[in-house]
Amino acid sequence: MILKRKINLFILHKINFFTEVFFIKQDLPINEQIRANKVQLIDENGEKKGVVPFKEALELAYDKKLDLVMVSPNPEMPVCKIMNYGKYKFEQTKKEKEARKKQKNLEIKEIRVTPNIEQHDFEFKAKNARKFLEDGNKVKITLRFRGREMNYMKLGEEVLKKFIEALEDISVPEKKPLLEGRNMFMILAKKADK
Repeated sequence: MILKRKINLFILHKINFFTEVFFIKQDLPINEQIRANKVQLIDENGEKKGVVPFKEALELAYDKKLDLVMVSPNPEMPVCKIMNYGKYKFEQTKKEKEARKKQKNLEIKEIRVTPNIEQHDFEFKAKNARKFLEDGNKVKITLRFRGREMNYMKLGEEVLKKFIEALEDISVPEKKPLLEGRNMFMILAKKADK
């Protein structure tokens, strides 16, 4: 009796495992999930078959060992296509992965400077900003005021304007210099290609 119960639990566990693993998330109604008397039918080759009773369309799909999928849920006359739904979903996920690979993630790179930056340091930071912009990223230039430097806001604005002038051939200021607490910052974006 105990052995029989363990076997039944084991089998039940295996069935649950397989239903979880082989579950395909459905976005479109397929086969018996379609609630319509008549449908506009498209066969597996993409040819229009016209208006067909639902049961006949379902039988055609089953005869070809394929699925009947509603591709357009039009209330008057839904459009259904005969296709292999599992293969269709697989190709859709594959296309989405490819699109994600080609998508460029835009980052904002930050460069920190002070109002009394030396010429060599300025050139070095400008060179790095140019490299970031050429890679397609945005650059946030943060100017940090310490102590009594808060009295010399004009110096900070001049440094940021100097950055705009040094990078004007490749970038445009997306955000003008803005003061926030003890920091003044601006954002530069790459010029649009023509």
